[in-house]
Amino acid sequence: MMNLTSNLVSGSCDGRYAMQYLLSNHGLINSKLPSRRCCSLRDFRKRMLRVYCESTMREMHIRKCSPLLESALLSGNGVLPTTEWKAVPDIWRTSAEKFGDHIALVDPYHDPPMNLTYKQLEQEILNFSEGLRVIGVSPGEKLSLFADNSCRWLVADQGTMATGAVNVVRGSRSSVEELFQIYNHSDSVALVVDNPEMYNRIVYTFSSQANIKFVVLLWGEKSSLSSEVKGFPVYFYQEIIDMGHESRTALLHSEDARQQYAYEAISSDDVATLIYTSGTTGNSKGVTLTHKNLLHQIRNLWDIVPAVPGDRFLSMLPSWHVYERSCEYFIFTFGIEQVYTTVKNLKDDLRRYQPHYVIAVPLVYETLYSGIQKQFATSSAIRKFVALLFLRISMAYMEAKRIYEGKYLTRSPEEPSHIVAVLDWLRARIIASMLRPLHMLARKIVYSKIHAALGISKAGVSGGGSLPSHVDRFFEAIDIKIQNGYGLTESSPVVAARHPNFNVLGSVGHPLQHTEIKVVDAETDEVLPAGSNGIVKIRGPQVMKGYYKNPVATKQAIDEHGWLNTGDIGWIAPHHSVGRSRRSGGVIVLEGRAKDTIVLSTGENVEPSVIEEAAMRSSLIQQIVVIGQDQRRLGAIIVPNKEEVILAAKKLSILDSDASEISKEKMTSLLYEELRRWTSECPFQVGPILIAEEPFTIDGGQMTPTMKVKRDKVVEKYQEQIQNLYK
Repeated sequence: MMNLTSNLVSGSCDGRYAMQYLLSNHGLINSKLPSRRCCSLRDFRKRMLRVYCESTMREMHIRKCSPLLESALLSGNGVLPTTEWKAVPDIWRTSAEKFGDHIALVDPYHDPPMNLTYKQLEQEILNFSEGLRVIGVSPGEKLSLFADNSCRWLVADQGTMATGAVNVVRGSRSSVEELFQIYNHSDSVALVVDNPEMYNRIVYTFSSQANIKFVVLLWGEKSSLSSEVKGFPVYFYQEIIDMGHESRTALLHSEDARQQYAYEAISSDDVATLIYTSGTTGNSKGVTLTHKNLLHQIRNLWDIVPAVPGDRFLSMLPSWHVYERSCEYFIFTFGIEQVYTTVKNLKDDLRRYQPHYVIAVPLVYETLYSGIQKQFATSSAIRKFVALLFLRISMAYMEAKRIYEGKYLTRSPEEPSHIVAVLDWLRARIIASMLRPLHMLARKIVYSKIHAALGISKAGVSGGGSLPSHVDRFFEAIDIKIQNGYGLTESSPVVAARHPNFNVLGSVGHPLQHTEIKVVDAETDEVLPAGSNGIVKIRGPQVMKGYYKNPVATKQAIDEHGWLNTGDIGWIAPHHSVGRSRRSGGVIVLEGRAKDTIVLSTGENVEPSVIEEAAMRSSLIQQIVVIGQDQRRLGAIIVPNKEEVILAAKKLSILDSDASEISKEKMTSLLYEELRRWTSECPFQVGPILIAEEPFTIDGGQMTPTMKVKRDKVVEKYQEQIQNLYK
């Protein structure tokens, strides 16, 4: 337009009329054609120049860019180049340069299956990002990304961030009502959804009640859409990629095209994403995370997971969940290969891909543990005896090893004397030396088969919930390292984790770098000494900006000094210079949620998680929720493992050998005895129990998408039965 303007302004009087006609037709001026006699050439030139400048300023679009990822565009347009990560998408330029032809992603269960190298992944993100700009995405706008694990989820996530827009994430299994509430509350303007099936499920609710600029489908074909809903366009993934590639090509080869924009680098303090909490106790809140929050995780997780190029990770957690998400960002900066799997395919993929690392929630490790225990139980009598004997030996060996290595957990602030410490060390060393040959034999005869089935040659990382101690000790005994960690959505999420060389069982490890943790009295907010129970508070660069459009909740969560109240109860292990705990000082130990505490009518406070964890060791119990608020004694709602209950009943001669069903009365009696046996060492015992006919599920509303039980929803569902239970 600049060349055309110049020619017309410097040309003849006919040119003046042509220029004015052109500007009028484009809405840049709104006046009648002047008479040739009332307009001098000089006046006309001034007028046209002013109109052109004003129109150019009006048409100039702000183009926010990830400063390192798109440094080629920024550096020539008034923005200083950078070699440091300022925004999350910057990591892809670094990774593409370091690991260009290495495989980054393997996605075998989508159509088509996809493998992407680091260079291909970078280009895919750049093209998707540019495609979003082409269809009208502006910096700061919110896009709802409702989809599950896949390589295209990652491309859409990072492509959105690279435009300076904010993605609002959730999985496809959430209810239409929940997705609609998140979309509206977040002020989203468009949708990116998993596939046509999900589109068909939500489109009528959204199209009739929400403002939608467009919809992007990550997978599937247009023929699978139930019907075309008027009012907004529907784009498919490849269309966005193609439009983005064409636009990028034009920008890179045309200075005129680049001059349409005013360029601006994304700041580390800009919002990167909104993640709505699972809402275990009410409505979910939108956690606002900045690029700086997430970059803290990317830069500091290597201490926990020292990944090297070529390591293989197996991904099965929801990508939108901040735990999986931050870990993925981090591992891609070290040239790893990530394989997407599903719960259904996990067992086969562990054997097939032999991952070096698995990042998962405790439920995954509990499931693997139960599967191994079931194999032991169904083996011949001699094999079962040998396996269980070896396990007991290995557990004793590992406990002695922890003692002499100084990694034994204690909360006592008193140090042992040097003489006691030396004798304790000597005793543990002798026991370990005696048991080590048997442990190595067990590893060769029994554990090697488990290793071949599971892979996990370096470590399994557990987070997002409480890891049961029996599962923790079991994997330690068979020489599969499980590193337990702790975090919250509000802290991006990792706060603390067990280091490979300081893997103190029973704890969630030391705080991450640049992270402060303190334990305070719930009523006075005074800092408590090491070993004392209290409310855990954290402060660091990973703490959220706040809850979206909820200043009251933000103020309740984060105080004026930047301390985030986690709502968790825990303690910090005291530092000892000698003895079995000399290397365990400073680790964090969690003991439940403050808001999960059950207050009995006797005034006693009970942490239900301790009892539930002990009960879950029983193969007869599939799920359990301890109840008893304002009652004289505790109760429990139990989802039984019916097959195991029937087998146990037959062994105890409660049922005939050919029976296939068990009465509710017999099942209740058997489960009550089982519960008493496994929780006998707990400080509180469970009284009456209620048998649930159906398991707690996500679809049923009793579990969050991250597999945490919604206590309030379970109690609400069984409220009438609970009242009868306590009559």
